[in-house]
Amino acid sequence: MKFFCVFCVFWGLVFPCVALDREAFTFTKYDLHVRVEPEQQRLGVRGRITLRNDSTAPQKDIALQVSSTLSWKSIQIAGKAVQFVTHEYNSDIDHTGTLSEAIVTLPHDVPPQGTVELDIGYEGVIPLNVTRLTRIGVPEDKAKHTDWDQIGKSFTAVRGIGYVAWYPVATEAASLSDGNNVEEAIGRWKVRHTDTEMEVLFETTVDTPIFFTGTAGLASVNTQPGISKIASFTMVRPGISVPTFVIADYQKLTPKDLLTIQYLPGQDEGAKAYAEIAANVDPIILVGHGSKSLQILGLPDPEAASFVSEGMLLSPLKLPVTNEALLDIVYARARRLVLSPRVWIQEGLAHYVQAAFIDEEAGRKAALDYLNAHRTLLVEAEQQHKSHTAEPPGTRLETAYSLINAPDGLYLQAKALYVWWMLRDLLGGTPVEALFNYHADEDKDGAYMQRVIEKQTHRDLQWFFDDWVYRDHGLPDFRVDSVYPRPVVGGGYIVTVTIENLGDAGAEVPVVLRMQDGELTKRIEVHAKSKASVRIEAFTTPLEVVVNDGSVPETDLSNNSYKIEMPEKQSK
Repeated sequence: MKFFCVFCVFWGLVFPCVALDREAFTFTKYDLHVRVEPEQQRLGVRGRITLRNDSTAPQKDIALQVSSTLSWKSIQIAGKAVQFVTHEYNSDIDHTGTLSEAIVTLPHDVPPQGTVELDIGYEGVIPLNVTRLTRIGVPEDKAKHTDWDQIGKSFTAVRGIGYVAWYPVATEAASLSDGNNVEEAIGRWKVRHTDTEMEVLFETTVDTPIFFTGTAGLASVNTQPGISKIASFTMVRPGISVPTFVIADYQKLTPKDLLTIQYLPGQDEGAKAYAEIAANVDPIILVGHGSKSLQILGLPDPEAASFVSEGMLLSPLKLPVTNEALLDIVYARARRLVLSPRVWIQEGLAHYVQAAFIDEEAGRKAALDYLNAHRTLLVEAEQQHKSHTAEPPGTRLETAYSLINAPDGLYLQAKALYVWWMLRDLLGGTPVEALFNYHADEDKDGAYMQRVIEKQTHRDLQWFFDDWVYRDHGLPDFRVDSVYPRPVVGGGYIVTVTIENLGDAGAEVPVVLRMQDGELTKRIEVHAKSKASVRIEAFTTPLEVVVNDGSVPETDLSNNSYKIEMPEKQSK
């Protein structure tokens, strides 16, 4: 009988973990009181979180996850303790590769769209940890340049989900060794939390400034013994920007209104160089009432990977300023200038601006090379999406992986980048006036941006948004089906080119006719599984036709050229 009781208790603890839907609940609001003790590398958090059941079934169990170096101390509802069990849960959304997960059993079911408020408390340390990278073979010295998050005596910088789960989250397990598994888990989180609100009150035991990816507010709290600094912040949409806090004794440089450079000892010259570049980079107009404010904060490790979140660029500030660092500045400024609840708009425009900046500084070929660097990733992601789904063709691909709902961050960024570039080519330039008329607070449905652009450009873009934004039809695959050159009276040729699209997404694509003396380009709209023809007037002997200059992502580039064999009599 004793064994049976123990077995029942054990099964009662384990069974919720087995049946649990970890992504049933969305965190709609965080109200956190965070105490940071740099000397001890310690973090202590208490506060209230509000969760909404976004599943289709009533839920009685909730998963709450924080970094494995943090421990759950208290979980309550309306001042009363609730039952919860904790265990380690392997997941690479945290730098340790493991989460401290609390499975909370609620006193009653939460119905679909119902909400619950939990008062929580947890604490522990956040040291430098590169476990998730070293266990997949990344050398430790290199891993430290990527996973540099830590609370330290002289410098503290901690990023949120995808780096360190310093605030509660809930996702299914994800592993870096399994393709884009981690990016997909983080992407699903971002999609679900685009409208979440976060209020954070920081306390620290050192007299050092506190920086956070949010809007600073007025701190109001009874100061406890040992607390030297207090700062409060409000952040909207922590699903789009990763909540990040930094505590460091910086010196400040203010080269331009709303732009500040915070630098560490020894970074003086780098700070001046970054200040000059950032002050002269204004890559895009304000979109959705974005902001021109930006803080650039120095990282102590000269080889550390840069990171951008809302209003903040973390960078080593080293000299000389590399092309990669320059693009980081462009991206950070563009991302701040754009405000949208849609990740494909916010991230896509910011990455598009990088390509547009390259085009302006180094020419279209260099910009197309930048695009091509993202094409392979996009092709691979599309292939994985098709191979992973067991549902009828079109069902999951058209919804879960559309740009509106795309759960894979890298996939979304690459595809959104191409979408904005294709729109630029389609409309004859960036739809500046349309973007100026975009208002984030009016973007209540997925088709809002389409309507804004169509109203300004007087173009019907329904087919384009259907294929590339609202549904994931995959990528096009263009081939030159036929080429018919016909000599004309007075010299020259009329060349009729037929392009076939073997893919499931349509696009307007450039067709280049190379001649004995120069080349000509015309654009042609070719829908999925269709053919379209264009006539090009050649003044000298036509030699070759090439479809797509790299501005449209497609699955196969090997069939894009066609050598023209001219009859000897015509070619003379």
